[in-house]
Amino acid sequence: MTASELLEKTKVFLLDMDGTLYVDDAPIGRMKETLAALRRAGKKLVYCTNNSSKTPEEYVRKLEKIGLWGDGDMVYTSAIAAAEYLKRHHAGKSAYILATDEVRADFAARGIPLDEENPDVCLLAYDTTLTFPKMKKFNEFLAAGKFYAATHPDAVCPALPVSAPDVGSFIELFRVSSGRVPDVICGKPYSVMVEALGGLLGVGKEEIAMVGDRLHTDIRFANLNGFCGVLVLSGETTAEAAASSADRPDLILQSLNDLASLL
Repeated sequence: MTASELLEKTKVFLLDMDGTLYVDDAPIGRMKETLAALRRAGKKLVYCTNNSSKTPEEYVRKLEKIGLWGDGDMVYTSAIAAAEYLKRHHAGKSAYILATDEVRADFAARGIPLDEENPDVCLLAYDTTLTFPKMKKFNEFLAAGKFYAATHPDAVCPALPVSAPDVGSFIELFRVSSGRVPDVICGKPYSVMVEALGGLLGVGKEEIAMVGDRLHTDIRFANLNGFCGVLVLSGETTAEAAASSADRPDLILQSLNDLASLL
């Protein structure tokens, strides 16, 4: 697929954020202008991130602050997918959620009862305020056999000067300490994310492009679900890694900004 063919067929761009649009609070190149050009071309932009450290409202504020948010844009995170999963498959069940206070409050607002003492479900999100007491309590619940969900599998989160530990690293920590791995993972590349997004986009799968910097989440998500997979080399993945991977992008760009000259 060429970049021109991508733009011709795609109505909705699912955009990963960390490593795709920005690193920390720094937009990648002329990203503001590129996103504005996509909107002018009639494309729907959905910020589709595995990073569950922020609420949708926090992401909107961040995107506004760095100049990337626009009218008609939408945020969809692995935390939203996890909340929808719990409501669908564990209706009325209480949850102990390892997350920031803001994200925990967002789960409560979405109808998930929070329980610090005897939850039915344990959910591992990207808690950037993680403390040892919180981690110890979560581990005890896992060892007691509580249903175990995680928002996403990413091992690291792109950051400067080096990438930071992410939920995938925490999953490994709890595997060693409790002997448990998640019963379900809700974010990319897993089907829970697609189920949660279903009905919100209003277009066929062939009209959706997933743009991201990770092969095993973003591109695998596209491959497994019939989306066009666009790999950008502005984050985690190198061209050499892409060439040897079983996860096959339909198009590889140095960055999303490569599309700007065609818009």
